[in-house]
Amino acid sequence: MYPMAQQQNEEFALDYWKEKVTELSEQGKRVVAVGVKPVASDLSEITHELLEEGIEFLGLAGIIDPPREEVIDSLQNMNKARVGVKMITGDHPVTAKSIGEQLGLAEKIKVITGAEWDKLTDEEKQETAMTHQAFARTTPKNKLEIVEALQEADQVTAMTGDGVNDAPALKSADIGVSMGIKGTDVAKDSANMVLANDDFATMSTAIREGRRIYDNIKKSILFLLPTSFAEGLIIAFSILMQESMPLQATQMLWINMVSAITIQFAFIFEPAEAGIMDRPPRRTGKSLMNKHDIFQMAYVSVLIAIISLFAHDWLISMGADPAIASTMMVNIIVFSKIFYLFSIRTSRLAFSKVFLDNPRAFGIIFIMIILQLLLTYVPFMQTAFYTVGLSMTEWIISIICGMIILFVLNWIKSFACL
Repeated sequence: MYPMAQQQNEEFALDYWKEKVTELSEQGKRVVAVGVKPVASDLSEITHELLEEGIEFLGLAGIIDPPREEVIDSLQNMNKARVGVKMITGDHPVTAKSIGEQLGLAEKIKVITGAEWDKLTDEEKQETAMTHQAFARTTPKNKLEIVEALQEADQVTAMTGDGVNDAPALKSADIGVSMGIKGTDVAKDSANMVLANDDFATMSTAIREGRRIYDNIKKSILFLLPTSFAEGLIIAFSILMQESMPLQATQMLWINMVSAITIQFAFIFEPAEAGIMDRPPRRTGKSLMNKHDIFQMAYVSVLIAIISLFAHDWLISMGADPAIASTMMVNIIVFSKIFYLFSIRTSRLAFSKVFLDNPRAFGIIFIMIILQLLLTYVPFMQTAFYTVGLSMTEWIISIICGMIILFVLNWIKSFACL
């Protein structure tokens, strides 16, 4: 526009208007230059050559699309979660920097243009992709190269976009995210995920939900394995000591299938732990279980096996019927799992303020207790699972034995909290 305005008016104040463009751009506005070219009324086609003869410059218009509050809040959550957000735009670099500052991308925004990016070596591109927050005047090729540079720096990369020009970068990213409303069909086809509401704040919610699901999957594994290992230890001990099996096959099926699956449903409704968005992202390739998790599964397995075997052998030594001892062992293992659930739900002490955060867990535990009563007292269940009715004293002993797991784990956690 400026050269055409100068062609029309030799006294055109170029420096003044450039300063105004910078001023508007620093306010985060997209600047549009407006001009007029008088032409004959019978002119049917306007060509570039005609415009290059000169245009009467009318002025500048600053257009702003202010960042929504929920987007700013979402970016704050992402920053706390150590998720680096980059802005790739076709805007003027000054505008891009101003918008980045309004969004709170970083304390100090570093901007590079697509033309400057093209001059960098591969090593410099990788470093620049990590250190810069805003990329202005970019081309589709630039977008793709930025994504690839981040991936080469071992970053798990998500790319959002809605246009045809975004398709290559969406396809190349680890997670391509297209807009569902404004997004083109090409962008949607290239993406792994489509945002139905076109709201960037959904990304923060998705990260939080992903971390919650990951935590609960891990908790489920930590919950399931110790019981299976404990049963293996009980069987191995019985074989080594040449004793009769304290558990029948159907009883082990009940423990592993009915009780495990029922109690495990509590993890579906487990809310995210406090501070879940304050953690740094997991390293790529990091194992699901760490040494502490493996150690915990080991000592919980041993503890359940020892408590169950001790209670069983003590009852036999007191002259109890083997069927009563076997029924009590099943109930001790199930109650151990119930109390273990309370401990495994949180890294804090079980009876902290998060104890009541998942009320559905109590409903599931109530259902499990009803199932245990049916297992113990309903005649056809007694026949199928080799169980017999228990006295109140025997129920109390079973519950106390199960509670030992909770007390031991809470005792160990109390040292970690010091």
